[in-house]
Amino acid sequence: MKYLYLSAAVAPLLLATAAHAQAKDEGAKANAEAVFSTGVAKGRDRLDSATSTSALRESEIEVLGARSLGEVLRNIPGIRAEYAVGEGNNNYSIRGLPLSGTGSKYVQFQEDGLPVLEFGDMYQLGVDMFMRGDLNLSAIETIRGGSASTFASNSPGGVINLISKTGTTEGGAVQATYGLNYGEKRVEGDYGYKINDTLRMHIGGFYRQGEGPRDVGFTAYKGGQIKANITKTFDNGYVRLNAKYLDDRTPVYQFVPIRVTGTNADPTFTGPANLDPKTDSLLSPYVSNVVTLDRDNNIANDDLRGGQHAVVKSIGLDAQFDVGGWTITEKFRVADIGGSNLTIRPIAVAPAATLAVTYGGVGGQLSYATGPLAGQVIASPAALNGNGLLTNALQLDTKIKSLDNATNDIRASRVWEVGGGNLTTTVGFYKSSQDYSTYLSFLNVLSSVAGDGETTLINVTNAAGVPFTQDGYLAYGLGNTFHRSYDMNYGVDAPYASVNYHIGKIAVGGSLRYDMGKVKGTLFGAELGGGRVGQTSFDINRNGTISTAETKVAVLPLGQPGRVDYDYNYLSYSAGVNYRVAEQLAVFGRYSRGGRASADKILFTPAVNYNTGKLVDNDSAYDTVKQAELGLKYRAGGVTFNVTGFSARTGERNAQIVSGADGTASVLNIVRGYKAKGVELEAGVRHGPFSVTAGATYTDAKISSDATNAAIVGNTPRHQADFIYAVTPQVDLKYATLGVNVIGTTSSYAQDSNLLKLPAYTLVNAFVQVRPTERVQLMLNVNNLFDKLALSDVEQGSIPASGVVLGRAYLGRSASATLRYTF
Repeated sequence: MKYLYLSAAVAPLLLATAAHAQAKDEGAKANAEAVFSTGVAKGRDRLDSATSTSALRESEIEVLGARSLGEVLRNIPGIRAEYAVGEGNNNYSIRGLPLSGTGSKYVQFQEDGLPVLEFGDMYQLGVDMFMRGDLNLSAIETIRGGSASTFASNSPGGVINLISKTGTTEGGAVQATYGLNYGEKRVEGDYGYKINDTLRMHIGGFYRQGEGPRDVGFTAYKGGQIKANITKTFDNGYVRLNAKYLDDRTPVYQFVPIRVTGTNADPTFTGPANLDPKTDSLLSPYVSNVVTLDRDNNIANDDLRGGQHAVVKSIGLDAQFDVGGWTITEKFRVADIGGSNLTIRPIAVAPAATLAVTYGGVGGQLSYATGPLAGQVIASPAALNGNGLLTNALQLDTKIKSLDNATNDIRASRVWEVGGGNLTTTVGFYKSSQDYSTYLSFLNVLSSVAGDGETTLINVTNAAGVPFTQDGYLAYGLGNTFHRSYDMNYGVDAPYASVNYHIGKIAVGGSLRYDMGKVKGTLFGAELGGGRVGQTSFDINRNGTISTAETKVAVLPLGQPGRVDYDYNYLSYSAGVNYRVAEQLAVFGRYSRGGRASADKILFTPAVNYNTGKLVDNDSAYDTVKQAELGLKYRAGGVTFNVTGFSARTGERNAQIVSGADGTASVLNIVRGYKAKGVELEAGVRHGPFSVTAGATYTDAKISSDATNAAIVGNTPRHQADFIYAVTPQVDLKYATLGVNVIGTTSSYAQDSNLLKLPAYTLVNAFVQVRPTERVQLMLNVNNLFDKLALSDVEQGSIPASGVVLGRAYLGRSASATLRYTF
């Protein structure tokens, strides 16, 4: 969830006393700042590496006042995080790389150096859905551009790596978090223990339950996570076994109707009567019942209150040994991943009286299909819920049969003394197998617009009383679209190598990676074409009569599967030079080319011949990103300053965008080029008890080409603001810490047409920590202190005649208290 999780997830994991935290952090901070290991061959001082990196340690994460992974990452320069959806399926990008679809297409999310999923933008199933921050988290390391493209597959934009505690520090903590103005309770704890001089362990986790920070009328959050590891050290290395079990349900906050006045260039957004975009959604107990045909074309029922249900069971191995002058590193993990993703998503909004005529003709009547007034006629549609609005909406029902994956990364590095300098050589091989076996069904319903969890489904009848809907359903499907079954496997083999020569103040290096992919599987769905039919008549309620809605029932053409069987390969490379001007100062330059496999986004498109399984155009299997960087890094005493100029060109050959802006939930397949240039800044200053950290990114991004829509060439990509920033001043006193985390963005365009603007915003998040004793801490977090309306995205590209758009807003003011005991 968005505003709810770091006080329950990562934020309070750092609630230590000021004396304890400062003594612990200051000693470790030099090492934390100096050594960086993600996306590079060997961990090294950041001032000796030609890369743009950031690392957030425990205490730094806490003071952000964030309660979700997205809210943490919004504070890292260069990263654009859109986290209004909730706990998962949010959008992430880096340095102006496009958000043409959803998820994290160009960014790889890792836990302890291995990807959680091979692809970060699987349809309806973003990678952050299967990750949680809690007291197990030691740090978050990120690398933007640079060597990320050659030390991880499918990561040309960068890598975000969540690093777990491993028991190096004995002891632990327990804590409880309570939502002060929203319904959620959370408990968590962790413990590290040195069993003997060569054996240590760490275990931790959380459990939470409640309605959450938006009013939905039911328990939307329920579940938790437990993680554990045990490490055996030897004279020349270590072996670590780790395990994770996650079973957690969270809601999915989709678009809601929002009124807009003014002009496209200077709009004013407000919530309609009886619905606050900052605290409400269209989720409610009265829209939750789902009736569909399953992947075997049998009647099935589901419940939208299940939301995003993530179930992950994984075990892994992490080992490193020095052998004959070489450092051998082995990482392996196998994960069993299942669950579901259910929600309601409006695709059009209009006055209720208008839709009564649209669907029921002149004299058409509306009535409540669900809720306390079910069956009652709506006498005055214009007064419905005080706003007179209805939505044509979709119930989104996605089931996960298997997202199981197995991943292995082995590498060998050696440092040679050559010509008075050190030559570091690395060779490695990465191998993974990623299942993608899912079923999705989109059901078309008519729903009211009401806050406080009161949204209901609506029926329509004509003047003669003949129903156009059945139990609120306009259709048990969406024509021949979005009723699909996937049974896929993606195999990746990737050898890679790097060299880095460091002599005196200069370090020069380069790296290569060659990704070889094998994609194989079977698809079912009418969208594959070839005469496949995806809609039929079916007696859903088994009353012996076929209603109008029952003539539009989505089915899978099980006798006409689509075959997928193709290979792809691409080369990634990166080269850079770093010059350490002085002990405190370094400059660097780097050029990189990376690739990203298209994965499921080219399925159900003309890119594949579904009779042979082969690609129609082999180039459509992957997209490319070319980047140049020029940076400066300074670190002295209590001052840190990093600035990086960047330029990026992205080529998307067959990207798939799903849009509901036209009221039909259409799919667009685009072939498009993008270019972006800009500057990212990261700075920190500490003087006595006072400190300030800040990050900012300026981006000038353009659509450089488009195969089907020349009119948008030269426009700014949707949602791309010129300037995003985060500033956190704080004061650390003996018994208390207090401060604010300020994040903001300049305006951006809602869509690529560059008409309707999303307004700039600044959100202030305040935090206070009080430590009455060495082991006890109380923390108060208030997010969006001034309760500002800040929009994440809007479906429409311009203001419609109705003056109502579909948009998502970040959460309004929310406050939580956390009590922690450290032992």
